[in-house]
Amino acid sequence: MSRQWCHLCHDLVGQLQPLADELGWTVRILDVDADPMLEARWDELVPVVLAGSTELCRYHLDEAVIRAYCGRFPLESAV
Repeated sequence: MSRQWCHLCHDLVGQLQPLADELGWTVRILDVDADPMLEARWDELVPVVLAGSTELCRYHLDEAVIRAYCGRFPLESAV
């Protein structure tokens, strides 16, 4: 979740993108101001990184948390 005018949002996305590229993730940025429901839910809590409905970090990138989250799932088939 992000905002167009939020410098923390831009910083977090800039830090997240190389990590996402490394992990094979696609970053999808949702502007909370473009949707009243998102704004009502997230308002001043942005930026926030979500994986599905799981909040991984807020305001600043927590690379360790993201890597730990990714470690819970096999990236390749064990077969």
